[in-house]
Amino acid sequence: MFRFLVFCLMCLSTPAMAQDAPAPQHGIALHGAPKYGPDFTHLSYVNPNAPKGGTLKQAAIGSFDSLNPFIIKGTPAAGMNFLRSGYVYESLMQNAWDEPFSLYGILAQSIEVPEDKSWVAFMLRPEAKWADGVPVTAQDVVWTFNTLLSKGNPFFKAYYGDVEKVEALSDRRVKFSFKVKGNAELPLIVAEMAILPQHYWEAEGRVFDETSLEAPLGSGPYVVEKVEAGRSITFKKRDDWWGKDLPFFKGFYNFDRLEYDYYRDSNVAHEAFLAGEYDVKLENTAKMWATAYDSPALKSGKLIKEEIDDHSPAGMQGFIYNIRRPVFQDEAVRKALAYAFDFEWSNKQFAYGAYVRTNSYFDNSELGSNAAAGGLPSGDELSILERYRGRVPESVFTDIYKAPLTDGSGNNRANLRSAMQILDAAGYTLGEDGVRVKDGVRLEFEILDSNPQFERWVLPFIKNLERLGVKATFRVVDSAQYQNRMTDFDFDMTIGSFGQSSSPGNEQRDFWGSEKANMPGSRNYIGVSDPAVDAIIEELIHAESREDLVAHTRALDRILLHHYYVIPMWHFSKWRIAYWNKLAHPENFSDVSPLIPQTWWIKEGAE
Repeated sequence: MFRFLVFCLMCLSTPAMAQDAPAPQHGIALHGAPKYGPDFTHLSYVNPNAPKGGTLKQAAIGSFDSLNPFIIKGTPAAGMNFLRSGYVYESLMQNAWDEPFSLYGILAQSIEVPEDKSWVAFMLRPEAKWADGVPVTAQDVVWTFNTLLSKGNPFFKAYYGDVEKVEALSDRRVKFSFKVKGNAELPLIVAEMAILPQHYWEAEGRVFDETSLEAPLGSGPYVVEKVEAGRSITFKKRDDWWGKDLPFFKGFYNFDRLEYDYYRDSNVAHEAFLAGEYDVKLENTAKMWATAYDSPALKSGKLIKEEIDDHSPAGMQGFIYNIRRPVFQDEAVRKALAYAFDFEWSNKQFAYGAYVRTNSYFDNSELGSNAAAGGLPSGDELSILERYRGRVPESVFTDIYKAPLTDGSGNNRANLRSAMQILDAAGYTLGEDGVRVKDGVRLEFEILDSNPQFERWVLPFIKNLERLGVKATFRVVDSAQYQNRMTDFDFDMTIGSFGQSSSPGNEQRDFWGSEKANMPGSRNYIGVSDPAVDAIIEELIHAESREDLVAHTRALDRILLHHYYVIPMWHFSKWRIAYWNKLAHPENFSDVSPLIPQTWWIKEGAE
């Protein structure tokens, strides 16, 4: 009888056990299957036979006072990544740049995810070790997660908010359990978390949430070799790095050293580049690209200028309103002020017409609402938006968002007249000092930034605002002060950007989520606090297919656009890269990131 009962229990439990025991996988895709199979030899966008050796010299602007990128305090040094793995730290898995969102095992040799996405488990590689030779363990993963949530940047609380607990099931196996089921992105984003060494941080009284310039211990391909506070940082490649033979890293990390020298401003840095003080420069200014590289070295071929297609989502760069401020709480004001920015004239004057006006938070991709056929919401989008009718702007159903246009002549009278009509209708009248006011709220504000190069774009905008009866000033502060003020949301308007990936998800909470609207250090700079936006973000996160993800992203995009939270600026769908001819890069270039320190190399005999 006992054997019969045992047999019956086994029969009853087998299906459930089978469901709870998914097969370990070498990689995972958010939707569908990963591109590279378990026997892949290298990624398609690298040169697997790239020469090794030499030093890559790069530049950074400003200064730094910390080597800890995971906390809210301080300004981290260049090369110290905030989230994903980099030079010093590794993550459980890492993304391939030629897929929307697929990950492959790094510290983890395998991943297990059940169908309902209620948990994820990782088996760590036995060979994975910290730079001091100590093995990376599941306990390190648990400690990292708990520490980042309790002492790290507030971003982590939003990004990993659906994780209920993390358990070390053995020294090599770790499991994350989730508060909700069906969040397909959550197993992937916890896999991207940079893992930190518990034994290092708990030794010798180290304090995690304080800035430090002590060289940190990591598991990545490089260690910090030398630091000159605020001036330079040098990374040295580890001879004993455990991951050098992984197929994922074939053709990666070809330089023996990575050096970053800091310059006080971009003009000084540019002159240093032309003098050969560093090796490669990503140029973000159209005027500089057109006029500032005409040197003998360029003519002789020693210096190379190259434009490479960038097919990644452009995100949104613009004048960002802080709607916590009374002056910007009226949507009519936000809509009206956009008419004062004459992009077409400024683009011709300052950028040789190189830039494209941005009309989506996900521009330059299929994710943007401006990529929809016909411009208006598709049937899939309408099925989402209709559920929120009355709680989102009615214009999302009827109007195609487009930033105000001009003819580029500099005569912006028609747009300024439209802005005046909006402000008049909203009840803003001119005071005796020429500044509009309503119910005691003056249309007066400061534009804060840390980059003086924006001045030529901002001053004509301010002049047009003055014609509307709006008083604005432009203030440039140093990078440290700017970061502190942004952390505390201590600004009226700023120039900034919201970068986007090809697979948006949990990070949208940090950009627009109500919970983050008043949390210092979050990236909800605008102060968005909208239940409809919150709900659509949650639906987006739980999208069950690529098509569903695209529809929800476009719906979210439309709502954000029609609330006029930013005045869109521009984007450029190419990488502008100048480099000295001792460098070479893969032919099959990644079309979403140049990956210079990771996949470029120095030509043999060139250094």
